[in-house]
Amino acid sequence: MRKRLFNLRVPADGPAPSGADTVPADIIVDGERIAAVLRPGERPVEAGEMRFDLHDRLVLPGAIDGHVHFDDPGFTHRENFGTGTRSAAAGGVTCVVDMPCTSLPPVTSRANLANKLAEIDPQAHVDYMLWGGVSANAMEEPGWIANLEDLVSEGVAAIKVYMLSGMDTFRDLDEANLEAVLLETRRLGVPVGVHAEDRRMVLAITDRLIDEGRDGPLDYAASRPAEAEAVAVSALRDLCRRIGARIHVVHVGSGAALNVIRAAREEGLPLSGETCPHFLEFTEDDLVAQGSLLKTAPVVKTAEDRDRLWAGLASGDVQHVATDHAAGEWPAEKQTGSIWTDYGGVPGVELLLPYLYSEGYRQGRITLDRLVELVSTAPATFFGIGARKGRIAAGFDADLAVIDEGEERTVHAEELHNLNRYTPFEGRAMAGRVTDTFVRGTLVYTRYAPGAESFGPAGFGRWVKRKTPGDA
Repeated sequence: MRKRLFNLRVPADGPAPSGADTVPADIIVDGERIAAVLRPGERPVEAGEMRFDLHDRLVLPGAIDGHVHFDDPGFTHRENFGTGTRSAAAGGVTCVVDMPCTSLPPVTSRANLANKLAEIDPQAHVDYMLWGGVSANAMEEPGWIANLEDLVSEGVAAIKVYMLSGMDTFRDLDEANLEAVLLETRRLGVPVGVHAEDRRMVLAITDRLIDEGRDGPLDYAASRPAEAEAVAVSALRDLCRRIGARIHVVHVGSGAALNVIRAAREEGLPLSGETCPHFLEFTEDDLVAQGSLLKTAPVVKTAEDRDRLWAGLASGDVQHVATDHAAGEWPAEKQTGSIWTDYGGVPGVELLLPYLYSEGYRQGRITLDRLVELVSTAPATFFGIGARKGRIAAGFDADLAVIDEGEERTVHAEELHNLNRYTPFEGRAMAGRVTDTFVRGTLVYTRYAPGAESFGPAGFGRWVKRKTPGDA
């Protein structure tokens, strides 16, 4: 059915005559795709056209969260694909990219991929892609290269590896194994996402602190210093030079690591990075105040690191923003009695776009165009779907996030939609609010009054395969 979304504003395509960064528009949707973006009144309403009045709200391309752990199957006491994608829809996220490591079995082979798809596809409220992975466990199998080839041929979004892992079911790679994986991914034309912390450094500091009986938030922070990130990213830079593989550093938390990435890119190396909202908002002072509720890996660092990451968003040093959504079972896994055994991870998918809109664009730290690039255009390009998602333009999927810019919200965990509802953003005021989310032209979330909202059906979300080799 043909739809017309009207009485709305979209980001201006270049400088607007008024100097504003948005312009009024009508969006015509034919089936699942955008048919046209028009000036109001440019084309008469057609017979049978379904009309949606968006009340002068801002419409952005739906956000793509390129780093979520929805834990399904295997760890569904923490999250499941239904609750995770409902939360995404409520935050204007129209496509998520789920990690391979927090599933049982991990997504390291075609059979494991098929097992995961059978579990999650009937639950999805928004579109999704899947990371494949290579772990030390997987490389103990003689057919690991064939398994990697199968994952790429099936259309996984990218390949995930760890330089430091805390999961027995998905162990980290040593230098030789990492190099072997990068040689294969270069041949196959698929990027690799790396958890980049120096294993030896982190484990040595951790063992020493535990032996000394230290068990506070700052002790955990001290065990994962900025230097551990910088050393690991420097090793990845060297591998880029030697091999030429496309490498992406996930959840960059330190300015030192970002500086290595920037220098590598200036050198012309295929190295990039993403950061997360919790690194943009919080510091070690907040970790002391909130304790394990804010425990993540990597860990939040200093105000200087936070400021460097914001500067990197504005300058282009950071390629995109993702959440690393990884909820633990609340409160049991977050309150075990020791910082060392408390679960490390926070939910985040629902606040990705609201946070960057409020604290990035509305605070003047980034432009509206840069916001769209960070959460829509750049991740779509990175994951090889830039020809169909991430833009409001004719021919693209009608994935849209509608924001009421005049509303302010205060974040409360109980109002979020993921399974385990806790958040380090509790009580934070944010400008603007997502009121509607469209996936491929269908309304999958609407907040039609305060406290009143509805969702589209589970199973509407569709698996999206990587289409573009390399980093188009």
